[in-house]
Amino acid sequence: MDRRLFCQSLALGTAGSALGALPFSAAHAAGGPESGATLSAFNERRSGAPWTLGFEGLQADLAPQPMQLRGKLPKDLRGTLLRNGPAQHSLGDVRYQHWFDGDGMIQQYRFSDQGVRHQARFLRTQKFLAENAAGRRLYHSFGTQVAGGSPMVSADAGNVANTSVVHHAGETLALWEGGSATRFDADTLETGALKTWTPEHAGMPFSAHPKIGADGTLWNFGVSSAHGLLSIYQVSAQGQVRTATLQVPDMAMVHDFAVTEQHLVFLLPPLVFDLDRAHAGSTFLDSHVWKPQLGMRALVLHKDRLDQPQWMELPTGFLFHTGNAWEDGKGVIHLDYIRSDDDSAINRGFRGLMRGDFQGEPSLAVALVELDTRTGRARQTLQAHHAEFPRIDPRFVGRRHRELFMAERVAVSNRPGFDCVARLNVDTGKVDRYRYGTDVMVEEHVFIPASTASAREGEGWLVGTALDLLRRRTLLSVFDARRLAQGPLAQGSMDRAVPLGFHGTFIPA
Repeated sequence: MDRRLFCQSLALGTAGSALGALPFSAAHAAGGPESGATLSAFNERRSGAPWTLGFEGLQADLAPQPMQLRGKLPKDLRGTLLRNGPAQHSLGDVRYQHWFDGDGMIQQYRFSDQGVRHQARFLRTQKFLAENAAGRRLYHSFGTQVAGGSPMVSADAGNVANTSVVHHAGETLALWEGGSATRFDADTLETGALKTWTPEHAGMPFSAHPKIGADGTLWNFGVSSAHGLLSIYQVSAQGQVRTATLQVPDMAMVHDFAVTEQHLVFLLPPLVFDLDRAHAGSTFLDSHVWKPQLGMRALVLHKDRLDQPQWMELPTGFLFHTGNAWEDGKGVIHLDYIRSDDDSAINRGFRGLMRGDFQGEPSLAVALVELDTRTGRARQTLQAHHAEFPRIDPRFVGRRHRELFMAERVAVSNRPGFDCVARLNVDTGKVDRYRYGTDVMVEEHVFIPASTASAREGEGWLVGTALDLLRRRTLLSVFDARRLAQGPLAQGSMDRAVPLGFHGTFIPA
């Protein structure tokens, strides 16, 4: 499908439909329209569930504050860690029913000779400004029908900008896969305009996990579920964009993808968009149906032949995140991702979090995949790590890598989340990990390469946040990435807890 046809479909409502912005009937929402029951349930459970601290949310920005630092920052580690995540879970008497619904907030951790300084600011999206001016929720969202709410007339009308951050071609963008990227100032955190790649592409979904190769080229994608369209973005280091669009049967919920030097790889779990459900009034999430008979489909696209898809099949499963992919010169693509058996986390688990209800988590594993582009055959093996938020040394995106950094859970626990940060050698299975403890909820950690241009893979620092439930404070830790078990080189803390978030990036000074 060419760009003109794609843009025509946008004009017919594709941009809104990408987020499920179709006529809503609140009676079809999972659990019914939200009018205060979720907030009441959450408040009732908070005292007996310390982990709910991470999901309380905030109502205001957080002013700059120095962190109390234990240890010493590496002298070459100077710059800014920016993290994104949902932070306004409640407004008025309405609490969102799903973790992914909350309005985005940028957490800034600035590394300098004076230490680490933190501040946080909500992204002033169109939706955030309108609802906070009204003092109540106005719109239905990804996983919540709001009593008396309105459908989103376009994807960007409901854009919460709450998932990730990318810095590319001189701009810093907050990302949310249902709509446009949102510009913001990495220093002041002030929100800018939506990023429109070209006038024709205004409102096109731009996903939350772009991949930037060694030459500075950014690849990303966007999904229009109602029309079964997958759009591909190729953005040069200078910001020039090229796009392509293709039709995908049984369009799935796709959050992440992988790139190699020659290919793009999409793993499509069998959580498939159902237009009839959307028209009947379901939320975007509930407009998806689990169809295990489809298996996990692997879509392979050559970068020079995007109109010639190759399909392969893996065992049925679900994923949010890939680690990395590379090809061995013999036509075989090697890829790793975090796998679960089904969609229970997104459909039940993340709803339970908003009620303060934890009923266990699906088992997770690191999946190692081989996709043979010559024979069309796929092979998968699993390594037993209950982990998420995989990251790699960013210099190896799309290239041969061996090390995967991730948040992991080792201890049996009666709370959600992770208690370790780990480095996994995907070739040998060897693991180096640091255990924060059972009362600390570990978030994504970002790898930052050492300053020397000749540094080998994994030589650098691992930087990330965690929530100390006993002391009710957020921690920021800096590790030697090759010696995690030795513990942090430096750890900052502050007398406030920020909501658990999703993804971030580091911008060197």
